[in-house]
Amino acid sequence: MNEAPIDRLLALMARLRDPERGCAWDVAQSYETIVPYTIEEAYEVADAVERGDRGDLRDELGDLLLQVVFQARIAEEEGAFRFDDVAEAICAKLIRRHPHVFDASGAFLPPERRPTDPAAIQAAWETIKARERAEKAAGGQEAGKAEAAGPLSGVSRALPALTRADRISKRAAGVGFDWPDAAQVLAKVREETDEVEESLEEGNPEAVFEEIGDLLFSVANLARHAGVDPEEALRRGTLKFERRFTAMAARLAAEGQALEDSALPAMEAAWQAVKRDEKT
Repeated sequence: MNEAPIDRLLALMARLRDPERGCAWDVAQSYETIVPYTIEEAYEVADAVERGDRGDLRDELGDLLLQVVFQARIAEEEGAFRFDDVAEAICAKLIRRHPHVFDASGAFLPPERRPTDPAAIQAAWETIKARERAEKAAGGQEAGKAEAAGPLSGVSRALPALTRADRISKRAAGVGFDWPDAAQVLAKVREETDEVEESLEEGNPEAVFEEIGDLLFSVANLARHAGVDPEEALRRGTLKFERRFTAMAARLAAEGQALEDSALPAMEAAWQAVKRDEKT
C-alpha cells in the first residue's frame, strides 16, 4: 500500500529533526523561532487567493501545513502532544460547534432536526464559543495561569492589529455595545480625526499616538458596519498604492526624470496621470 502523503510529510519532518542525521537548522528551531514563518506563510496563502493563482495556492497551503507539522513535531519530541492529537482536537471542535449539522458522533442529523435559519445558527455558534471561552478561562484560573474571563477574553493578542480591532468590536457589538448604523460610526471617525488634529496642534506626541490609535479603531468599526474586512481593505489599498507608485516612477522615467531627482509637483502630476489612465 502506498504511503499517505500526510504520513510521508510527518516522517520527513521527523528525519529533518533527527539530532544526529537531520538538518542542523531544523534541529535548532523552537516553537518561538517558527512562529514568524507560520504568520508569513498564512499571508502568502492570502496573497495567492487574492491573485487567483491556484498553483501557487496549492504550494502555499503546503508551506502552511508544514508549519503545523513542524510545531507538532517539536511538541511530540517533548511529550506534549502529537500531530494526530491536533487533528483530533479540531475534528472534535467542528462537531461540537455544529450541533445543527452533526450528532455527538459526527454523523449527519436527520433533515427534520437541522435548523436552516442563518441567524439562529450564528447565534448558537456564538453561544457555544462563549461557553468554550468561559470553560477555558476557568481551567486556566484553576492552574493559576489565566486572567479572569470576560466578554472580550479569548481574542488573541498575536493577531494583526486591525484584525484584532475588528474581532474585539464584533464581540462588543454582540452584547449590544454598538452604533446603530454606519453613518454614526462615520461621525465618530470624523470626531477622532478632529482630536488627532488638536493633538498635533498641541505638539503632544503621546496624545497624537493615542488619538491615532482611537482613529484606527474607529475606522475598523466603520469597516465592520460596511461589511468590509479592514485587514484585507488595507492590504488592497497598499497594493493599489504600490501599483500606482511604480507606474508613476515609470512615467517619470519615460519623460527622462529620475524619481529621486523629481520635485514633488512633478511626482504629483505623474501620479494624477496614472490615476486617469487607470480610470480609462
